[in-house]
Amino acid sequence: MTQPSRPSILILAVLGAVTGLLSGLFGIGGGVVLVPMLVMFLGFQQRLAAGTSVAAILPAAVVGGIGYSLQGNVDWLAALLLAAGIVVGAQIGSYLLSRIPTGFLRWMFMAFLLGVVISLWFVIPQRDAVIDVTLLTGALLVVTGLITGVLSGLLGVGGGVVVVPVLMFFFGASDLVAKGTSLIMLIPGSISGTLGNARRRNVDLRSAAVLGIAASVLSPLGSVIATHIPPFWSNVAFSVLLAFILGQMLFKTLRSGKK
Repeated sequence: MTQPSRPSILILAVLGAVTGLLSGLFGIGGGVVLVPMLVMFLGFQQRLAAGTSVAAILPAAVVGGIGYSLQGNVDWLAALLLAAGIVVGAQIGSYLLSRIPTGFLRWMFMAFLLGVVISLWFVIPQRDAVIDVTLLTGALLVVTGLITGVLSGLLGVGGGVVVVPVLMFFFGASDLVAKGTSLIMLIPGSISGTLGNARRRNVDLRSAAVLGIAASVLSPLGSVIATHIPPFWSNVAFSVLLAFILGQMLFKTLRSGKK
């Protein structure tokens, strides 16, 4: 799949920097922000934007995950269990990506954003909460990773927007541990999804490299800022950001008449 024009490195770097800051701040790979920006501002087709986003997520996830780890805000066992599922799920998602109509993907992505926005108002964690990993919760973490991987490969999101609320709401994690664990989990998921997308030519590697490098520069700053924001206001800020993106995408979709 080809792109009508090659976006400038400067524009890609700016988008990547914004994505990296938000990635570190909210524990997401940044795809939930990056995919609509690529579609709206640079004219990427939805499928190519999703594949490019999955690849660009990797550097930000590595650097941001290290930042949270140095602060002691990563549950490594939970991250490994989530990663076991996401590696398989990302392959399934990248396979489906090349076979599902673009218009359907756009509406599916917007429905996904709406679900996340609503969930953030019901998940207010405690900073001292931890994940109690048992045999049952371990299995559920793998299943969560599998589902997240499918969404990652299919929608171009890193999976943090799924995993962070789930870890807080269902597994009792603090918001910082949920964010740090999510970023570590995204590393193998991004690699797996990118390999699948590259085989199917659903990724712009040049754009992904510029976006990823720029994102990795500001990702650590976001992780530091996150420690100084109360959990409730962190959720409020994240939900407002996603609601704005959803509104922009819905407006553009309805105006263009795409289905």
